[in-house]
Amino acid sequence: QVQLVESGGGLVQAGGSLRLSCAASGRTFSSYAMGWFRQAPGKEREFVAHATWSGSITYYADSVKGRFTISRDNAKNTAYLLMDSLKHEDTDVYYCAARNRGGSYYVDRSYDYWGRGTKVTVSS
Repeated sequence: QVQLVESGGGLVQAGGSLRLSCAASGRTFSSYAMGWFRQAPGKEREFVAHATWSGSITYYADSVKGRFTISRDNAKNTAYLLMDSLKHEDTDVYYCAARNRGGSYYVDRSYDYWGRGTKVTVSS
């Protein structure tokens, strides 16, 4: 079992940066691949980024590629999402998720554990 808690959200101007953190409980964090998703009210949850258990392989949605960076520190049981060059359309609630099984990394139902989310608002 893994419990995830996101932090780092807030209000930022367009063009600015934020770093989200996802703190995980449990001793087996390093065995889980991590993902970040986002969701706006009334919309489906959208894939943002994914990192394998070691963090050596990462994937990004086209909409954030080149601007966002996912990373993890297994010694600290924490995953991160560094968001640069933020745009108004990046405004959403951001969720981190963990999984230790296969499936498409960009599909939310392939993840077993979810945090409660952190709100990011980008003013234009």
